[in-house]
Amino acid sequence: MAAREISPVEVMEHFLDRIEELEPSLHSMITVAADHAMDAARAAEDQVVRGEPIGTLHGIPLSIKDLVATKGIRTTFGSRLYEDHVPDVNSAVCERARGAGAIVVGKTNTPEFGMYGRSVNLVADEALNPWDLTRTSGGSSGGAGVAIAAGLTPIAIGTDGGGSIRLPSSFNGIFGL
Repeated sequence: MAAREISPVEVMEHFLDRIEELEPSLHSMITVAADHAMDAARAAEDQVVRGEPIGTLHGIPLSIKDLVATKGIRTTFGSRLYEDHVPDVNSAVCERARGAGAIVVGKTNTPEFGMYGRSVNLVADEALNPWDLTRTSGGSSGGAGVAIAAGLTPIAIGTDGGGSIRLPSSFNGIFGL
């Protein structure tokens, strides 16, 4: 980005196009924040043009598991109880990612409160394995695993307390930590 070989807007448009194309069959995201992401990409591009210092993740699209609070972007925890919940603060991990310049493009699918080994809930359709739509993506960070494996976002934040990143990583053929 700093070398101006590609712009944050071009990067975001690429990933949003990919989401628009594949998301209807994959269900990796509970919420896609396309308008927010494009506004942030334009602001990131302006920073580059003005020669301002930029972070290590400047302009990079990021998806975040729907258990993690994101200021101004719906966070459902995979539960109908929180279907309309929009936090007014960021979680610490989201704040750090945004501070490094990452742009949140969406909230990835998770089972209700992260309490199941498949990313299925009553808010959205089940996140499906991008290599075989008849198979599960795993859980509870299954939506994040699908988003990475299908190239919907280059990076994703999940959570893991009992295999919730490790299982979707193995099911979807990606690396997670």
